[in-house]
Amino acid sequence: QVQLVESGGGLVQPGGSLRLSCAASGFAISSYAMSWYRQTPGKERELVADISRTVGSTKYADSVKGRFTISRDNAKNTVDLQMSSVKPEDTAVYYCKAQYWATYWGQGTQVTVSS
Repeated sequence: QVQLVESGGGLVQPGGSLRLSCAASGFAISSYAMSWYRQTPGKERELVADISRTVGSTKYADSVKGRFTISRDNAKNTVDLQMSSVKPEDTAVYYCKAQYWATYWGQGTQVTVSS
């Protein structure tokens, strides 16, 4: 059974850090480009960061560039998102996505940035 499970979300104060993790099962992420998206109520899901399947090149949304870092561990079949210097506008449900010949999504994890 193919599955992506996000974890690590929660409440964090502005300026703090949080690390999200996405664990894949039922397939090998090494063949897939992996991404993190986020969504707030009433808005479309937006790309936060992605990492290519081959050379591991990364791309970030301008709003998170310099603050977030995406990484992958093909041996562990996981992809992480390190969030630093978080802001209230980073509050959202964060989703993991795997894309190659098929596209898989996780169920999401809530991140709330508030004092």
